[in-house]
Amino acid sequence: QGGAQRGALLDPSGYDAGKKIKGRKRHILVDTLGLLLNVAVHPASIQDRDGAALVLDKRTRRLFPFIERIYADGGYQGPRVRAAAAKTGNWKIEIVKRSDKAKGFVVLPKRWVVERTLAWISRNRRLARDFERYARTAAAFIRLAMIRIMLRRLAPNHSL
Repeated sequence: QGGAQRGALLDPSGYDAGKKIKGRKRHILVDTLGLLLNVAVHPASIQDRDGAALVLDKRTRRLFPFIERIYADGGYQGPRVRAAAAKTGNWKIEIVKRSDKAKGFVVLPKRWVVERTLAWISRNRRLARDFERYARTAAAFIRLAMIRIMLRRLAPNHSL
């Protein structure tokens, strides 16, 4: 019991100097209703455009062959994201850009669906902060939170 915990060595958390956050980043792929299709959790030191390849993998393409277009924010623009999308299928990546005149938070078309889903997921106490030692556990809790949300939609009168 006196030994150090090995979780930080097995699954380290990182630091993103651009966003000034320490810990992990969550990348989610949702449909037009905001229902979760895929999730990836990795250290914050990995850039967003590199994390897109974790979400847009061959397994996602096999499970969801009907997806044709993916909307993403400015952090996902560049050749790495396009290469990851082209490697797994014929997805078309459309970057939803902010207006240069906008200051502060601005609701962007199509992008708000992902933000709304992240807000739904963050309502769960366990996911409000980064308590998990392993990224796989954090991804599993995100999936469980989304299952709970979908079950509430199917059975709104029952307390779940």
